[in-house]
Amino acid sequence: MSAGEYDRYDRIRGVLAEADEPLTAREILALAGECEEIDSPHRVATVLGRWAERGEVEVIADRPYRYRLET
Repeated sequence: MSAGEYDRYDRIRGVLAEADEPLTAREILALAGECEEIDSPHRVATVLGRWAERGEVEVIADRPYRYRLET
């Protein structure tokens, strides 16, 4: 994992860890604050989709999709 990927992972994971409920990619982006590596809801969703393949994140297929950490 490159430094940029780790920064994205760390920032997004922190937002999800603090959330009381599943969040949309747009909500995660807003809560992540300024970060060059996270520049759009699409980028957030792409990162979360990769983690979902590894079982780290649950994707709730709704409109819009929502995400939460697997516990």
